[in-house]
This record gives sequence, structure tokens and C-alpha cells, in this order.
Amino acid sequence: MDSVQWQIIEGRAPYRATVAAMEARAAAIAAGTAPEAVWLVEHPPLYTAGTSARSADLRDPARFEVHSVGRGGQYTYHGPGQRVVYVMLHLDRHGRDLRRFVARLEAWVIATLGRFNVVGESRADRVGVWVRRPDKPALPDGTPREDKIAAIGIRLRRRVSFHGLAINVEPELSHYDGIVPCGIAGHGVTSLVDLGLPVTMADLDTALRAEFEAAFVPTAPAPAPAGG
Repeated sequence: MDSVQWQIIEGRAPYRATVAAMEARAAAIAAGTAPEAVWLVEHPPLYTAGTSARSADLRDPARFEVHSVGRGGQYTYHGPGQRVVYVMLHLDRHGRDLRRFVARLEAWVIATLGRFNVVGESRADRVGVWVRRPDKPALPDGTPREDKIAAIGIRLRRRVSFHGLAINVEPELSHYDGIVPCGIAGHGVTSLVDLGLPVTMADLDTALRAEFEAAFVPTAPAPAPAGG
């Protein structure tokens, strides 16, 4: 049970069924009956509302299905052209500290983007991974424009993470107009293709896999099965 099991779920995965399967897998990991897992998924267009979502940030509630979920964060969008990465890891193997774990997720995304010569950055006051856009006008207060390229939102249950992150490869960016993404107004949203890079989903999957081990080398052996 020491290895992390990777799975690419082909096609447009139905949201509710996928989340239910993810929660069941996380419970099995906590019980010691299944290995840790990373699932690579693509969903049909939809909005999700995290535990901090504000109703005012849902600008167009009739546009797509809206799913309330238990992950941290506010509203986000999932849809075709976006790689959703569900990360089911046992924190007892990965440093135990939740903030450090989230920082590892950000570092993993940043290193992955670096393989395509994209400089992704994290911000202390904004969740996710951001790209500076000097080619776009500054905000009204003179703040340089930055666009979000990856969202992060996780939940823990019995020390096992689930949900995870979403990286924009080539989604329809206008679909974000129905929400205030992650409650952050002013800055925008981008994708690898929007930045002028002809990156495919398969290219991103390969880069994610290549950078995973450096970000998540286990710091402890796998926990013993419950009752064992």
C-alpha cells in the first residue's frame, strides 16, 4: 500500500458520482484498505460552492448546475478543458501540517507550470496559483494585473485529503463570468492556451506526474490498518 495509485478518468465525469467515489476512496485510505490516490478528471460545465461561498458571488445561478461541496474556499468553475486533480493522501505520511500540505500543492502546480516556461506564483492573501500579466492594463488602483491559472480547495477527513486542485488548460474562460471566482474581484482568469502555449491535457498530465514525487515524498510509512 506504499505507492500512490494514479488514474485518468476518461470522458466528462459526472460531478456527484465522482465526488461520492472520491469520498469512499478517502475513507478506504483512512482505514488502511486502499492505497493513496490521485485522480485526473474532466467535468461537464458546472459551478461549485465551497464552505466560504457568498451568495452574492454567484452572478448567474441559472447558467450551469451549482453544487455545494465540503471543500474549503468559495465559488469556482469546472468544465471541459480544465484538468481537475483529486488528491487523496494521508497527512500522517506527508508532514501532518495542513498549511504545509496546501503549500506543497501550490509548489507542485508551480513546478508543473514551470515545465512549460510559465511562472506561476502563490499569494499570501489569495488562494491558488497566479500568473503576472504585464500585457494587460493595471487595476484601477494601479495594482499590476494577475490572472489565476489554478484553483486549490481541499477537505480532510480522518487525516486524509480529498478534493484538490484545478488547472486551466483550455477551458472556455467566459464560463467564469457567472461567478466571482474564489471571491476575488478585479484580477482575471487565464489558461495555458490563453497564454499562447499549445499544451494538451496529456502534456499536463505527464508534467504533473513528473513533478509529484518531489512535492510529496512521504515523511513517514503508511499508517497501519484500523484495528490491525
